[in-house]
Amino acid sequence: MTGNDELFDEWHEKYDQWFTTPLGSLIKRYEGELMSDYLRPALGEKILDAGCGTGVFTAGILSSGSQVVGLDLSLPMLRLAESKFKKYTFHAILGNMISLPFKDCCFDKAVSMTALEFIPDAKRTVDELFRVAKRGGIIVVATLNRLSSWAVRRIEEGKRGHAIFSRAIFRSPDELRSLTEVKGIVRTAIHFQKGEDPNKAMEIERQGQVNGSNQGAFVVARWQKP
Repeated sequence: MTGNDELFDEWHEKYDQWFTTPLGSLIKRYEGELMSDYLRPALGEKILDAGCGTGVFTAGILSSGSQVVGLDLSLPMLRLAESKFKKYTFHAILGNMISLPFKDCCFDKAVSMTALEFIPDAKRTVDELFRVAKRGGIIVVATLNRLSSWAVRRIEEGKRGHAIFSRAIFRSPDELRSLTEVKGIVRTAIHFQKGEDPNKAMEIERQGQVNGSNQGAFVVARWQKP
């Protein structure tokens, strides 16, 4: 993450707890599956998780046997992530995504999950992820989709002073795709609405995926470094 990290210092426990709720668990499942499908982490790979936060999605990467460097601006979030992954090869780094403290071409893959929405200079951030990835390496970036009905509600909440959404920048699938000249692929997830019955939500999500909808609340791009 970037910007005023003190805000996220205060939210680290709430953030983790939300993903244990029925809605949060379902969203975590679909977002994690899409991330995994695009990143395809493998045994022994060195992967950068930029803006890792409390490690909600890092766990899925580590379970593949990959070595993960988790970078974030919030020290409380990083400490919580470290406490979860003591049995894995996980290295926590306090740092900024727009100026990564790593040499060129040092990671097999790089991923960023729901951190880009707090960074005005998204292109510079994606450029940095490309810089630290090896040639042929995979870069995956996920953010909040401006075309979704979730975004409409969140923008309104931001206007009313919500601590997080008042700072969020929502980008469309095309806007995410255009952050680099390298051709990539983009998909969305979370096509159901907040408060939807879980069983109905799963069917709505299935239909959204089958139809290739670009209006899911969660948008992910995948590129391969030339």
